[in-house]
Amino acid sequence: MDAAYFKELWPVLNEGFWLSLKIIVPSATLGLAIGVLVGAVRGTGYPKFLVRPLNIYVSLFRGTALAMQLVVVYYGLPDLGRPLKAFCLAHDLPALWKLCYLSPYAASVLVFSLCSGAYHSEYIRGAILSIKKGQFQAAKALGLTRAQTFRTIVIPQALRRAWPGCGNEIVYLIKYSSLAMLLSAKELTSVAKAMADYEFRYTETFFAAGLYYLFLVSVAAWIMRRLEKHYAIPGFGR
Repeated sequence: MDAAYFKELWPVLNEGFWLSLKIIVPSATLGLAIGVLVGAVRGTGYPKFLVRPLNIYVSLFRGTALAMQLVVVYYGLPDLGRPLKAFCLAHDLPALWKLCYLSPYAASVLVFSLCSGAYHSEYIRGAILSIKKGQFQAAKALGLTRAQTFRTIVIPQALRRAWPGCGNEIVYLIKYSSLAMLLSAKELTSVAKAMADYEFRYTETFFAAGLYYLFLVSVAAWIMRRLEKHYAIPGFGR
């Protein structure tokens, strides 16, 4: 181990670490929010006109490779932007074509959020379907509307049941955030590879980068355990 090399390496990895964190936090938050909304619709079947489009969305993002999704969004959307630009200019419309040109950071957050949301929705949907129908009937007997039943009875239970699976998906998100390097985002894995290629010291460099990911996963797992314990209901579940 060369102390001088690590003294040079840590500042580089720290820079990549902060960008990785800026990708992970909003992606995890948006992904969970998308998952709850999509899972609630797919689990309840209401409103009906949204169920089929959301099923297609989930099948698309769960059935295709994440690397392909990143490449299509980052490199493919500009192909749609060119005819859209011509159309907007010809009809004096707002510059909508600019939405097709995303930065590596924006494209990464968008794709990670949508992909993570698709997986979260499956956990939420399964949790909703696991709730006994007697609770729906009891809520109806008490005069609660469909919306009140789901907001106050079904969703709180479903979130508690789905939380371990959703937490696992967040851990996966931390690790597959490294695929942002495909878009030239200067996140942790990208800067580690650049440093290793420059110095030809792959073992030490990626071992050090792996410690950052281990730290992130450990912190995320600790937070999720604390939340699970905090919101646990005595006699419910374990």
